[in-house]
Amino acid sequence: MSQTLTETGRGRTGDKVFSGLTLAAGCLILFVLFCVAAFLLWQALPTFGADPSAISGGNGFWAYIWPIVIGTLIAAAIALVLATPVGVGVALFISHYAPRRLAQGLGYVVDLLAAIPSVVYGAWGIAVLAPALVGPYTWLAENAGWIPIFEGPASQTGKTMLTAGIVLSVMILPIITSLSREIFLQAPKLHEEAALAMGATRWEMIKMAVFPFARPGVISAVMLGLGRALGETMAVAMVLSGGGLIASLIKSGNQTIAAEVALNFPEAYGLRLSELIAAGLVLFVITLAVNMIARWIISRHKEFSGAN
Repeated sequence: MSQTLTETGRGRTGDKVFSGLTLAAGCLILFVLFCVAAFLLWQALPTFGADPSAISGGNGFWAYIWPIVIGTLIAAAIALVLATPVGVGVALFISHYAPRRLAQGLGYVVDLLAAIPSVVYGAWGIAVLAPALVGPYTWLAENAGWIPIFEGPASQTGKTMLTAGIVLSVMILPIITSLSREIFLQAPKLHEEAALAMGATRWEMIKMAVFPFARPGVISAVMLGLGRALGETMAVAMVLSGGGLIASLIKSGNQTIAAEVALNFPEAYGLRLSELIAAGLVLFVITLAVNMIARWIISRHKEFSGAN
């Protein structure tokens, strides 16, 4: 009896220690996040109070930052539009259609793609993808140039916003695929078997049982990919010939916040350094807003899956 009480006391002590450590870890994350935000805001204050004519472009900070904010959102949107259907489709093939051995092999390959450094993707984009897209861009400018996003003349180097978006889509594809695959595999087997027993085809079963359950997880995967696309630096800086904001995606121009900071930070000092830190603060706020919106969306669709 005493031994049982002793073991129970030890278990409670262990629970208290573990609970305290997890609480400390959570508080540490919040503290680090607060410190980052405070540092960015403190270093960016000179920019907000400076004479607008002293800011790059001569029209004030907001006139300087809005074009690259829009460029950042455009690049991330292109990446999501291209990567989301492909990633979800590949995940669905691995989890419900592919033979077991093939599914395991594809899963390993997808996981390995997620570990490739961004500079490798950038090197592939500038050495292989960009030159290969010059021809298609020229064709688009000649045959679809009446559409603003395909207005010519097309870039002869292929280093455009569309190229940057394609590279970003390849980079976030493993993230969306891996997480979506795990969510699809966790779909309740009883729901799937019940749908099949009622005469549903495999695709109808997936629509009725798998997709509703996996919706919050897929949204989380997409938002995680969006976070990487928003903050990606080296790959975009390597495959994009930055410039002023333009509507065309196949001409040289446009810029993202991360690439703007990376390309100019080494030589920046004084007010220019504050400008770049202020740009980083704006990107920080955008990323935080995206995560909050993602949490709100997930909370609206968690009833079916029972997510907390």
